[in-house]
Amino acid sequence: MSLPRKLKDHAARHARATDPHPEAARKQAAQGKLLARERITAILDPGSFHEYDLFVEHKCSDFGMAGKQLPGDGVITGTGTIMGHPVAIYAQDFTVAGGSLGLAHARKITKIMDHAIKLGIPLIGINDSGGARIQEGVNSLAGYGEIFYRNTLASGVIPQISIILGPCAGGAVYSPALTDFVFVVDKISKMFITGPEVIRTVLGEEISMEDLGGARVQSEISGNAHFYAESEAECFEQVKRLVTFIPWNNRKKADPFGVSPSRTEEDLEHIIPSESHRPYDVRDILQAVCDGSDFMEVQALWAPNIVVGFARMGGRTVGLVANQPSVLAGVLDVDSSDKAARFIRFCDAFNIPLVTFVDLPGYLPGVDQEHAGVIRHGAKLLYAYSEATVPKITVILRKAYGGGYIAMCSRHLGADFVFAWPCAEIAVMGPEGAANIIFKGEIAAAADPDAFRREKVKEYTEKFASPYVAAANGHVDAVIAPGQTRDFLLHALEISDQKAEPRPTRKHGVPPF
Repeated sequence: MSLPRKLKDHAARHARATDPHPEAARKQAAQGKLLARERITAILDPGSFHEYDLFVEHKCSDFGMAGKQLPGDGVITGTGTIMGHPVAIYAQDFTVAGGSLGLAHARKITKIMDHAIKLGIPLIGINDSGGARIQEGVNSLAGYGEIFYRNTLASGVIPQISIILGPCAGGAVYSPALTDFVFVVDKISKMFITGPEVIRTVLGEEISMEDLGGARVQSEISGNAHFYAESEAECFEQVKRLVTFIPWNNRKKADPFGVSPSRTEEDLEHIIPSESHRPYDVRDILQAVCDGSDFMEVQALWAPNIVVGFARMGGRTVGLVANQPSVLAGVLDVDSSDKAARFIRFCDAFNIPLVTFVDLPGYLPGVDQEHAGVIRHGAKLLYAYSEATVPKITVILRKAYGGGYIAMCSRHLGADFVFAWPCAEIAVMGPEGAANIIFKGEIAAAADPDAFRREKVKEYTEKFASPYVAAANGHVDAVIAPGQTRDFLLHALEISDQKAEPRPTRKHGVPPF
């Protein structure tokens, strides 16, 4: 065959492998979903996508599969760039056998995963699949297992991003669960282990697919999703933005950006109310100290009593962790401990310094929390902070009581710098509770118990509910005015840039999972 005829043959084969089936494409569009190739094009820089394994075919011959052509075996794999950052990417194609996963399909995914690990570049997976290809039997299950295995090997080596743009059910959900960030889109994303039909059959309970595992549920209730979007277009912009904050792999730091000013310092000084019991939105403080007030919040809809996310200070990416006084007074509980601990471990794995802002009365009391395992979940936060070796800087804004004070990256868990505002209250507990316990007998015997108690509360407040006792003992490095916060943080980050903190040799620790 001459070269021109070979080129014509190649073009025909390429078209058969890439042109979507008209009816399947129509159904996809009717659900408000883009096609797999359209999704890849929308995420990557124009013209940067290079596809591999386009002509891979399945080997199954059972149950009518012999001779059945499945273009690309239902998944598209390749590499490209996002704002110049290299990434490996795959997208399951629901228009080909419902995006079902057979062994060849899985091997295409594991091959691009191996490339991503070797090349040291982030991996993006777009999930839109009806699940295992039943005709391939145990080979489909083997494929899932090989993906999970690589998800685990890649953890902490390269960033892994999952985008759920269709069904992702059964065992398939465990691949996203093993990745670092999960993106979902309203009315499109569906994640669950067992679907509504199984639940109705086994338990007799009726529930819709959306109420069981829709985007809102995964973002607000379960905490499985990290980013929520109203549309695929919004979701892709979120992915692009995230990639600019994180490094390519665990051997690099995130690319620096040009420094832009934050808000005025006068705004910062007026954010916290004078009365210590009044709430405020801690995100106003985060935006006031970071470059350009540009803060990308992670898991904004779940466990909102703690705020985590990425920002830049002096052009460097930093991970911000902050108690949120406007929700449950910023207490730590089961979910907020899990949320913060996971974020801290990601930042530590990928060389992102941590800046923590403290304002909490402690851990949430109650039977529900105790029975839900707040001891074990709270310990995850202690473990994550203690294990982290990246620069750790803490700013105590207001309340820092009891175990909450210790857990929120105190000096005792290895913080490199601890700063406190003059309004900080660092104590075992709040003055009211402390006075009631210490002076219980005296209050009961006093002629005017209320007046005596107020006197003792004032006495305790003046003695302990300030940052100066902690500063006198070296637990706080500097008491700073709010307007000095950004300057102190920028300096601390700059001089911590080459921080090295070796740990004892071990295979791995055993976190309180």
